[in-house]
Amino acid sequence: MTDSIHGHAVMEMMLEANTQFSRESLKQAIEAKFGVGTKFHTCSASDMDANALIEFLAARGKFVETDAGFNTAKEKICNH
Repeated sequence: MTDSIHGHAVMEMMLEANTQFSRESLKQAIEAKFGVGTKFHTCSASDMDANALIEFLAARGKFVETDAGFNTAKEKICNH
């Protein structure tokens, strides 16, 4: 069984990639980096797969939308 990865790690991966994502390309990047079937958690939710994490982050306003897709911003990552 894989350990749960914090959503902050995904947001940091997005920043490091310095590219725009679609939901599908973000899912592919998450699975490539952390593995298919990996579970994720945040400060307020747990036991999420990649799709659920993407939905969670989007609902919490953690993505910065552009015409080319979305990424995140350092100030969107909480510091606790």
